[in-house]
Amino acid sequence: MHQHETHVTGSTGAEAPVTTASQPVLGTSGQASIGGDVSRETSHDDAFARIAADAQENPLAAELIEAERKRRELENAPFPKPAGTRVITVSNQKGGVGKTTTSVNVAAALASRGAKVLVIDCDPQGNASTALGVEHRSGTPSIYEVLLDETPLVEVMQQCPDLPTLWCVPATIDLAGADIELVSAVRREYRLHDAVAQLRASAGGDFDYIFIDCPPSLGLLTLNAMVVATEVLIPIQCEYYALEGLSQLIKTVEMVRKHLNPRIHVSTIVLTMYDQRTNLAREVAAEVRSHFPEQTLEQTIPRSVRVSEAPSFGQTVITYDPHSSGAVAYLAVAREVAVRGAAAQTEGVR
Repeated sequence: MHQHETHVTGSTGAEAPVTTASQPVLGTSGQASIGGDVSRETSHDDAFARIAADAQENPLAAELIEAERKRRELENAPFPKPAGTRVITVSNQKGGVGKTTTSVNVAAALASRGAKVLVIDCDPQGNASTALGVEHRSGTPSIYEVLLDETPLVEVMQQCPDLPTLWCVPATIDLAGADIELVSAVRREYRLHDAVAQLRASAGGDFDYIFIDCPPSLGLLTLNAMVVATEVLIPIQCEYYALEGLSQLIKTVEMVRKHLNPRIHVSTIVLTMYDQRTNLAREVAAEVRSHFPEQTLEQTIPRSVRVSEAPSFGQTVITYDPHSSGAVAYLAVAREVAVRGAAAQTEGVR
């Protein structure tokens, strides 16, 4: 029997050869003869089993098969919608830990499963706006006008081109000076709170989730996000400096809860850039779980080339490469967020 090779692209960008069966060859009697044990009607699961059998010799194939199996499980898994709008601030004053990446991909994953989601970009870099494919050049109506000019959110939010139930309030470079300009503003800590309250009371403001992507600082922009939110999601990079600064962030949340927003709490911690091959990553993960056992999700986010590539195409990895390990990981994180939130509401925690 003749065979040919197809190539499957993994999350690292490499290609793993997968041998598939060619057309059957007719024998002299006119009967179709099939070589070996391979049939034309071999199921995908059987093909996956053959690849998995070679996992020790082909780690990339093993990674691909595991990601695909998990993706199929998640396709059939329920993503419960919350009883009311969940407002989640994604914050960590340490830069480069995956705040924006986590914000947009968890939001996109939930939207892909039918939830109505709004992402508010409060980072002057505007990376969340880029990843969601919305316009955010200087002069574009943005979160800056909402905070400084009290423009309604409904007038500045844009629909994501890839997912109809995903919306974004963009950030422009104008936001870079907002921390200073807000100092003299009336109700400076409540500007975003008032805007979100107005949105939720208006037609079309019935969002299931509102994610707020914060800058890597603990200034007035982050404070505004914490005053309006009921939950804080903290991405933590699995590196040596990961826990440095976390205590300060927790203290800030406690301060906000005591003086400005009694409902806010750290509900979720996501371990990002996780490399299971290194002892350091495993040690950091174990340390975080020992201090925050209830908040830390089971699912970790691996390093993935596809996750890094997606924003350059104005997309999240959820739409850019839904079969990649990064997309599957964020889909699993989104489900944990949805399930935990539904359980908490059922128990009357919030």
